[in-house]
Amino acid sequence: MNIQQLRVFAVAAQCKSLTEAAEALGIKQPTVSFHLKKLETALGVELFYKQPRHFRLTEAGNALLPYARRVSTLLTEAGQIMEEFRHGGRGTLKIGASYTPATYFLPPYLAAFQAEYPHVLPILTVKKARPLMELLRDFEIDLAIVSLSMQPQEGLHVIPLLADELRLVLSPQNPLAQKKTIELADLQSEPFLIHEAGSISRELAERWAQENQLRWQVRMELGAIETIKEATKHNMGVSILPYRSVVREGETGELVIRELPGYVNRRHICLVYRQDDLLPYPVTSFIRFLQHRRLPDAKSPSPL
Repeated sequence: MNIQQLRVFAVAAQCKSLTEAAEALGIKQPTVSFHLKKLETALGVELFYKQPRHFRLTEAGNALLPYARRVSTLLTEAGQIMEEFRHGGRGTLKIGASYTPATYFLPPYLAAFQAEYPHVLPILTVKKARPLMELLRDFEIDLAIVSLSMQPQEGLHVIPLLADELRLVLSPQNPLAQKKTIELADLQSEPFLIHEAGSISRELAERWAQENQLRWQVRMELGAIETIKEATKHNMGVSILPYRSVVREGETGELVIRELPGYVNRRHICLVYRQDDLLPYPVTSFIRFLQHRRLPDAKSPSPL
């Protein structure tokens, strides 16, 4: 068993055929077959079910895959580190971010980081928090900036950076907008515009409603925070959104922001990276930067 065989195996495991694997690796199909057969011979087990047009992993192959990915990733990172030493800190930084941090938190930090580390190229992937955790565990990204409820994540360091509270958001046209404090009873007959299932904000909003025994009336489910904000501006209903996503509209008067009655914050914007990992220079630099740098425009929620 050698590193090249493991690299070929890790790529082939993600492909539907030997032809696709050969194209992904930039080598010929017989070379892919050769490396896979040599790896199976060295290990004494079959890693793929042999089928005419495509293949899939055996149980042994599935067990080997995370190790092959890690070996391949570590080898790539080792080469990158040496490249960085040769070229004075150059390198790529693969960041995953969930929608709220990517849109309302990260941009000023990325701008400041690039000014300080001009030879590092950030590559940003924006997805929901849970898929990003899987990408992190699979070595597809270097670190993640995500909005999470504070629960342990197996195999990962989770560092809270700042609270990311949910707030009640209303149109100025809504009669409740005239009230400084809104009670649960005020919301019993209000139609709600809610985030799509699978998002952390939706999960926490549902928990808030259950804990406070509120049977909300759902007028619409929407997939994007900006769409929810626009629908709320047109008084189609009230919404529950991350405070950071509505600061600007609250200041301009386009939306009215109020505290959620009976709400206990469990949501933070967090820095997440792998445990027991040899981290390359761009990654350690960005981790230090985020933990020790506070920008003037990265505001925390203010009291209402």
